[in-house]
Amino acid sequence: MILNFEGRIPSIDKTAYIFPNATVIGAVKIGKNVWVGPGAVLRGDYGEIEVGDYSAIEDNCVVHARPGEKTIIGEHATIGHLSVIHTGRVHDWAVIGMNVTISDFSNVGVWSAIGEGAVVKNNQEIPDEAIAVGVPAKVIGKVSEDYKRLWTEYKHNYNTFCERYKSNLTIIE
Repeated sequence: MILNFEGRIPSIDKTAYIFPNATVIGAVKIGKNVWVGPGAVLRGDYGEIEVGDYSAIEDNCVVHARPGEKTIIGEHATIGHLSVIHTGRVHDWAVIGMNVTISDFSNVGVWSAIGEGAVVKNNQEIPDEAIAVGVPAKVIGKVSEDYKRLWTEYKHNYNTFCERYKSNLTIIE
């Protein structure tokens, strides 16, 4: 569902795919070949949200921003199932594991990987290419070149989902 709220109208690239039961409200900008999964909510009612090209917002994620603030998800980013991104920044190629919280004014670097269930707390900085896990998230290592190759393939799958879902998804009642 794509919703205008008080004149704040989502801007969605024609190549993106928004699952029919996902919700996009207000000042949300979605780039090329972005895949937004079932049950995801991107709520730009009083803040703004920007999702860069070729990113994936998986099932049941919540993306929001504080009043007058902005949540930014870079290009080729993957936001895992059930994650919450709130007034944070996720840079290009980052991988956010399932059920992760990215809290207010935090910053997740390029090609960083945040492990499942982690909490990147308010104002926390995760450097480029870092692996961070836990509550609160702590850096435990560095992303390898093998990891980058593998995740580049995974990310490509989501990019192909945009056209595949548009062409091949049917409702059976």
